This record gives sequence, structure tokens and C-alpha cells, in this order.
Amino acid sequence: MEVDGYKIEPGADLVGANLAGASMPGADLVGANLMKANLSGANLSGANLRGSILWEANLSEANLTGTNLTGADLWDANLEGTNLSGANLWGANLTGTNLTGANLWGANLMDAYLMGANLSGANLSGAFLWGANLEGARMPDGTIHD
Repeated sequence: MEVDGYKIEPGADLVGANLAGASMPGADLVGANLMKANLSGANLSGANLRGSILWEANLSEANLTGTNLTGADLWDANLEGTNLSGANLWGANLTGTNLTGANLWGANLMDAYLMGANLSGANLSGAFLWGANLEGARMPDGTIHD
């Protein structure tokens, strides 16, 4: 698949790519390097981003409903207002990630690293947080988790 001149495939190197507003539902991006990529407003519902690198990526207002982000590295990424309902974030690194106002309804965050993440106003209804590390995270009610 090609989007805006970028070849989208497993393991793709898309560092700094501008894919804002792109429509890629169900895309197979296993192990892709999307570090510092702009995916704001993109539709990646049902995509497979298992093991992908998304350091400092902008995914604000993106649709990641049902997306597989198992083991993905989202260190310091911007997921403000992103829809992650039903997403699989098992073992994902969300350290320092901005999840302000994100919809994590029914998301699997088992064993995820959320140290220092900002979850202010996020919807965690039905989210599975067993084993998640929330040290220093700002919770939906504004409190800081010990």
C-alpha cells in the first residue's frame, strides 16, 4: 500500500513521515519505525502496529479503534483525544505519553508502562490495567499516581 508517496508495509521506515489525516484501516505495520511521524487525525482502526516504534509521534485525534499496539514503543507520543477503544496495548511503552482526553474504553493495557503519562480526562471505563506501571502518571481525575 502507498499513502501520500510513502510505502506502507511491515517494518517500513517512516521516520518523520507526514501522514496526517491518512486513511489506513487494517494496515499491516508490524515493526514499522514511525518515530516523530505525524499521524494526527489518521484512521488506523484495526491496524496491526505490533512492535512499532512511535517515539514522539503525533497521533492526536487519530482513530485507533481495535488497533494492535502490543509491545509498541510510544515513548513521549501525543495521543491527545485519540480513540483507542478496544485497542490492544499489552506491554506497550507509553512513558511520558500525552493521553489527555483519549478514549481507552475496553483497551487492554496489561503490563503497559505508563510512567509519567498524562491521562487527564481520559476514558478508562472497562480498560484492563492489570500489571500496568502507572508510577507518576496523571490520572483522569487529575491526581498523580504513586
